[in-house]
Amino acid sequence: MKSHARVVIIGGGAVGCSAAYHLAKMGCKDVVLLEMDELTSGSTWHAAGNCPTYSSSVNIMKMQTYGVELYHRLADEVDYPMNYTRTGSIRLAQSDERMFEFKHVQSMAKAQGLDYEILTPSEMKDYYPYLETHDCVGGLWDPRDGDIDPSQLTQAYAKGARDLGVQIQRFNRVTAITQTLNGEWRVDCEKGSVTCEKVINAGGYRGGEIAAMVGQYIPIVTLSHQFLVTDAIPELEALDKKLPLFRDPDDSYYLRQERAGLILGPYEWKATPYWLDGLPENFASQLWSDDLDRIEWYIGQAMARVPILEKGGVSRVINGPIPYTPDGLPYIGPAYGLDNFYHCCGFSFGITQSGGAGKIIAEQVLEGESEWDMWMLDPRRYTDYATQKYVVEKAIEVYQNEYAIPFPHEERPAGRPAKMTPVYEKLKQKGAFFGARGGWERAVWFPQTDCLSDRPEVQTVSFLDERRNWNDAVKFECKAVRERVGVLDLGGFTKYEVTGPGATAWLDYMIAGKMPRVGGMSLSYFLSRKGHVMTEMTITRLAEDHYWLISAGAGEWHDEDWLLSNMPGDGSVEFENLTDRYGTLVVAGPRSRDLLGKVTKSDLSNKAFPWLTTQGMEIGYCPDILAMRVNYVGELGWELHVPMEFLGQVYDDVMAAGEEYGVADFGLYAMDSLRLEKCYRSWKVDIIHEYTPFELSLDRFVDLDKGPFLGREALKQHLEGGIKERFVPLIIDTTIAEAPYCSPIFKDDEIVGISSSGGYGHIIEKNIALSFIRTDLAVEGTELEVSILGERYPAVVSSEPLYDPKNKKLRDVE
Repeated sequence: MKSHARVVIIGGGAVGCSAAYHLAKMGCKDVVLLEMDELTSGSTWHAAGNCPTYSSSVNIMKMQTYGVELYHRLADEVDYPMNYTRTGSIRLAQSDERMFEFKHVQSMAKAQGLDYEILTPSEMKDYYPYLETHDCVGGLWDPRDGDIDPSQLTQAYAKGARDLGVQIQRFNRVTAITQTLNGEWRVDCEKGSVTCEKVINAGGYRGGEIAAMVGQYIPIVTLSHQFLVTDAIPELEALDKKLPLFRDPDDSYYLRQERAGLILGPYEWKATPYWLDGLPENFASQLWSDDLDRIEWYIGQAMARVPILEKGGVSRVINGPIPYTPDGLPYIGPAYGLDNFYHCCGFSFGITQSGGAGKIIAEQVLEGESEWDMWMLDPRRYTDYATQKYVVEKAIEVYQNEYAIPFPHEERPAGRPAKMTPVYEKLKQKGAFFGARGGWERAVWFPQTDCLSDRPEVQTVSFLDERRNWNDAVKFECKAVRERVGVLDLGGFTKYEVTGPGATAWLDYMIAGKMPRVGGMSLSYFLSRKGHVMTEMTITRLAEDHYWLISAGAGEWHDEDWLLSNMPGDGSVEFENLTDRYGTLVVAGPRSRDLLGKVTKSDLSNKAFPWLTTQGMEIGYCPDILAMRVNYVGELGWELHVPMEFLGQVYDDVMAAGEEYGVADFGLYAMDSLRLEKCYRSWKVDIIHEYTPFELSLDRFVDLDKGPFLGREALKQHLEGGIKERFVPLIIDTTIAEAPYCSPIFKDDEIVGISSSGGYGHIIEKNIALSFIRTDLAVEGTELEVSILGERYPAVVSSEPLYDPKNKKLRDVE
């Protein structure tokens, strides 16, 4: 075995071998892959091998589509035969809401060059003659779906990697991982040790064991997943080609042909976690005993839907371990707080995703970022709240809802509440509905007696606006903020303190725009070396070399890593994470100055406390509030950053003082409507690292003449090459529904853009879609169409902001 390599991969399943193959294809051949058993052991060998392109996330759709296209040519590329069959697939819908989902995904797929087809019940029988269409509304046809032999796929990756120079060590368990004084990693194995620059944890359901070797807990739990294989069925023996893969998501199972029999794979309600006290040492190619009682109901539903299933006796049952994360998505990306250590594990659908996963992790390791923004797969999306209890509860919930409709405003209950501010119980007493954001409970809306006769027991979710039971309540909150004053408890806002003699020069190099003056603040964009936007932060300058940096709550570990990994090593900059020490109250609206004037002695006038400045403030018993005259809703207002121990008392004082001004609590749904009217971007919704600031129409935040900054040369090259897309707001001529994420935008019959976020502006009374469109069309007044749930609606390009275009309300000027 080599004693040194550039990259060591731990895990020889489909994902680990794909990572090795893609690294080598990108020119990095100094790679060692270590596997404790045989290649394909773990979850790979017993996987069903289904290969859909379908996903409700556009970038996961890209990842899976990349994979199935790779599998189509991989056997020839590496000279290794594989059993890979494209049969196409049918997804059946038993409700109109399911059909809305299919129509939206079909539109997303069309924007990616995929030809999905909406089917009637009779058309489904043309593809699948053994199908019974009772209770069926329609379906979706994916012509590229199919299945592959997982072991052959893995061996093909391995052969391709070996041929390019990768060394693969089987039956060589990793026993320890330590970081050396020079920053390299030493990986100890049963057959020796190898030192390397970078490590990729591709350990599958053993990914948690690998993470523990470097002192980390990664949120993974092993669940039992069963599927059964039937004996030969006469009707299938007579066929000259395989049936399409069939899925009934409303009854939560898939059915596909395997030789002359069928495989039935359900995602049952009795999801069962295993190994909560630790994994057995030598479990690699074993299975658990059958537990068919758990899936009896699903067998019955499948037999009623496809009666020939009854004719095949059960040949065998596969009951094996499958890793699940709290959201059912894998981990691909850098490990929090560790240099050059990456996770690429936790795959519940590792066969279809292995090709794309190998591409993504290879790009991240070698180039620092991947082609697609894969934040939804980043290991740092979970922070310290994701304990084992949380992971188990959420993993069971997501397994139970594997085929559930992904409604855009559904707030699922498992694993909650995890993190709460002292205001949480107060808002709960007021009847607030909550959503979890980065683990923090935040109110999303408040029932109002003026809007609802009775408080609903559950939150209605739908693709159609008029069917939501909270629209009127959110409108009430929006009007309270725009016309009077509103208060929002914004728990979990990420906050960092940066100090030291080198702080100013370092931050100036890190951002694309100008630095704020002392007492001021600026919205700042941090770029990658390729000129793409990695994150957005508000920089507040408290003294010459003393700063607060505030960013999205969900990005706490991501942004901390970005800052620390780019920090000078000379000790001239000090960094502290203050997120858990301070809560945030947003007080916004035309009466916000009047309200705060009753609880503080601070001079809140425009002259003494201008827009985009900060000062200390005392309210009640709290002497050290950091008050910032800025907000995310576009009104006169302040963010109050309050030590957590005082937050409840300050909230009470503010609400009591605001009674005479008609103060109202408002939640995240109202905040989102208000920020859409101002065209404020949302991190990892509108702001993704696939775009430069120019494509995001953030030119005013870039100063190419200020001197060197990270990504400047790449940004200049982007500008010289021409900006092909621009971020613009669209006004859509319909009130039927919002434009879901990634709705295609048309000019005549050509797709010319895609929406990033959308919703209804309750004050301007317009349907808004923030979008990226072709630059030549990004002109106010351009007429376009937006596809919403399969139907096209007229839209027109507008200019930003849509509300208060001259920012007079923010500045409080006439």
